[in-house]
Amino acid sequence: MRRSGKKERLLSLDALRGFTIIGMIIVNSPGSWSHVYPPLLHAPWHGMTLTDLVFPFFLFIMGISIALAYGRLDLSERQKAAAYRKIVIRGVKIFAVGLFLNLWPSFDLSEIRVAGVLQRIAIVFAVCAILFLLVSWKAQLSIGVGILLAYWGVMAWVPVPLDAVNELALESGYIERSYGQQVEVSVSARGEAYLRPNYEPGANVAAWVDRRLLPGRFWERTWDPEGLFTTLPAIGTGIFGLLVGALVLRIGDAYRRVSWLYLVGFAAVGLGTIWSWSFPLNKNLWSSSFVLVSGGWSAVCFASCVLLIDICGYKRWAKMGLVFGANPIVAYALSGMLLSVFYTGYGEFAGLNAWFMDAALELGLAGKLASLFYALFYVGIIYLPVRYLWGRGILIKL
Repeated sequence: MRRSGKKERLLSLDALRGFTIIGMIIVNSPGSWSHVYPPLLHAPWHGMTLTDLVFPFFLFIMGISIALAYGRLDLSERQKAAAYRKIVIRGVKIFAVGLFLNLWPSFDLSEIRVAGVLQRIAIVFAVCAILFLLVSWKAQLSIGVGILLAYWGVMAWVPVPLDAVNELALESGYIERSYGQQVEVSVSARGEAYLRPNYEPGANVAAWVDRRLLPGRFWERTWDPEGLFTTLPAIGTGIFGLLVGALVLRIGDAYRRVSWLYLVGFAAVGLGTIWSWSFPLNKNLWSSSFVLVSGGWSAVCFASCVLLIDICGYKRWAKMGLVFGANPIVAYALSGMLLSVFYTGYGEFAGLNAWFMDAALELGLAGKLASLFYALFYVGIIYLPVRYLWGRGILIKL
């Protein structure tokens, strides 16, 4: 933990990070999962909603932060070695917090989920930070493009080895997902030991890699949306942020910088949309087209924040974003931990969300609106401790 002192921060980036964390809390904490507006739900499989943009926004912002943090430093080889150690240690700490949140509050090690949001953030952070110190932005661009093309090639053309899950999918035409859900899949055999390459839930090569290599339980019964193989293109999202951060550092004129951010953002959205005609937008697969489209919209929103906050000086409306953006991991961790208090309840006592929903429905509010109001109320609860930290200039760094 450290105090911020007088260290200058890019307010637009803090605000965008904070609004992203607020978005995470809203979509994770509705009053009732039976009453949620469609944009606040993940796309069932192919496609993209506003909710699907939240996680890639955070990885993109993290990439920019890495570039701004290290790009202004002129490190010797010895200093770089020390920086690598700090990067790895920080990545391990973030990963450990993710494991802790997955175990909270029961701490049943037999049900541990090794994959998770913070775990993916830890991996992407460590890889991107080391990459930024090792190679130039041109090499980062080449590596990012290479990852997206290679991932597409594997998903589109590599046959999927048969295992128990794939054999059942081939015989029945269904895959089991979380909470006992069964979804229809369209798969076909390729010889006696493989499925044809596909983008179907649970039957694709990324899901097979998870079942072979990823320990612990999965978020879905047969694969994990934060699994091992899909973390590779997620690194591409972080690299996109690195490149945008390098652009910010290289362009001094504020208006020219914003123009380039908009140009890069809309170009990525366009290219990603075209790519999606052959490799569909899919957050679960973190498809290459999804990387470009989500990264493009991230750049557009960042450009808008730079224009409004850093250039035009409209800071008052962004205060809540700045508060959450100063301590994002704290806000995210608290929102996950306090769900066991405010959402699930204890014993015979229903959670606060159930009380809130019952009262709102009795007052005549529509179910989805009441559910959204509860999510906003929960954001207000998390706001209190992070506001305390922000007001005292305290930034908690893992």
